[in-house]
Amino acid sequence: MSSQTGIEWTDSTWNPVSGCTKVSPGCDNCYAERIAERFRSTSGHPFEHGFDLTLRPHKLQEPLSWKRPRRIFVNSMSDLFHKDIPRPFIDQVFNTMEAANWHVYQVLTKRSSLLRRYINERFGGSACPPHIWLGVSVEDRRALVRLRHLSQSNVTIRFASFEPLLEDLGEIDLAGIHWAIVGGESGPRARPIEADWVRKIRDQCLASRVAFFFKQWGGVTSKAGGNRLDKRKWLEYPRMVTSQQA
Repeated sequence: MSSQTGIEWTDSTWNPVSGCTKVSPGCDNCYAERIAERFRSTSGHPFEHGFDLTLRPHKLQEPLSWKRPRRIFVNSMSDLFHKDIPRPFIDQVFNTMEAANWHVYQVLTKRSSLLRRYINERFGGSACPPHIWLGVSVEDRRALVRLRHLSQSNVTIRFASFEPLLEDLGEIDLAGIHWAIVGGESGPRARPIEADWVRKIRDQCLASRVAFFFKQWGGVTSKAGGNRLDKRKWLEYPRMVTSQQA
């Protein structure tokens, strides 16, 4: 599993865990599952066990060896707050992120209540360090509750990934959110996205001064529809960043 990635809003991926289980409609056509299951039963391959939840302790220290500062998407092939990942293992992931603090870490989850519990217990009355960004995936209106859980977490930089965006979300409470990523689904069973759904999120971000990043329209491949909205690209990042990334 290479640290290099084609994900537009990050520089590298780091997967101390791989594999997951489905929790909501956004998981139905999971790209990570599709990749991993291709190699199930391939002896010696990192995904020999397909998309089964797998701890990879040999990767825990990996960011410490990366000397050039970078944005790192944590567990692009899993969910760090999956209920079956032991808390001591999550602690080790956070220990590494805190030690290798010249990087920016982007941790994204659908298990927002578990994120809230972990972060508030680990940091107590203090906030999570600003180089560790915590985010939630929101694909439909039912998933908007994840934003509330995130807002209740002791996090310095909060972000939301509206991908795959599956419906018009209406009015969104962006209080305390610093960054919004929006994207359509990609793959052989990609579900459609409407331009007006994206515009409504963009306009709310502009009104709330939330950085807006439009990743893709999606389609059979992630690049199929490009990433222009109203004749321009929207590739903003949060204003609040660590000094190494300024």
